[in-house]
Amino acid sequence: MLRLVFIIVLIAIPIGAQAQKMWEIGVVGEIEKDSLFHSAGFTCLIDNAGRLFSPKNVSDEQFESKLAMIKASKITLMGVNVFMPGDMKLVGPAVDEQRILAHATTVFKRCKAAGVKMVVWGSGGARRIPDGFDPATARNQFIDIARKVAPIAKKYGVVLAFESLNSTETNFINTAEQALQLVQEVDHRSFRLNIDFYHMLMEGEGPAIIEKAGKYVVHCELAEKEGRSAPGVHHQDFVPYFQMMKKIKYKGKVIIECQWKDVDQQAATAYKEIEKQIKAVF
Repeated sequence: MLRLVFIIVLIAIPIGAQAQKMWEIGVVGEIEKDSLFHSAGFTCLIDNAGRLFSPKNVSDEQFESKLAMIKASKITLMGVNVFMPGDMKLVGPAVDEQRILAHATTVFKRCKAAGVKMVVWGSGGARRIPDGFDPATARNQFIDIARKVAPIAKKYGVVLAFESLNSTETNFINTAEQALQLVQEVDHRSFRLNIDFYHMLMEGEGPAIIEKAGKYVVHCELAEKEGRSAPGVHHQDFVPYFQMMKKIKYKGKVIIECQWKDVDQQAATAYKEIEKQIKAVF
């Protein structure tokens, strides 16, 4: 009786060899322009918390109207920025903690109702250290506030993406390195890091810090350094920064936050420019 011996060769794909998924591209803008941004190719949008969700500016009745608009939009509202109004001081001698926490709670409640899961925390005016005030005391104040705001964000399913702002915009936490250190000190899963290439370029900060930030990075924004222009105006090369984002296996989205000269004419060009640079990395 003949016995046939079959040799089965298994070709295994190494774990982790799957190609990383390319990042979706979004934009900071007004949700009323959803058709324009959708047509340009963008899949998601970040709008201003002050005009959509802030209890200071938006009544409950007005919010219901805005909520209907958000739900009917052609583009996903993934987040909001301008979290804290400039007169709601986070550091200095005039901090009103209860007002801050009440404001944050309402914003997060409205985020949840609208399906928004991210709040970008820049708020340069609110976090500006008053002249003559001790910077170390201000830092401790901010960390204390962030540690109280972050659990409220978690309760409503929101992640805070803390952003460094260049020194022309505020005098507190101007680099991604400084922002990372603060995020690590706050040490809460709902308080993480926004890597903004524009602010990094303005401060002469290279992409190396991105690798150090690694797991803390949940968001990415950009604009060209000169004039905070839309991508494609001066052909700013973001590829070294994108390469480092790919190296840390960033899984979020890439958001254009720029000064438009003519958004109707520039939106599609800006989208294509960033798409081209991302494709060069992948």
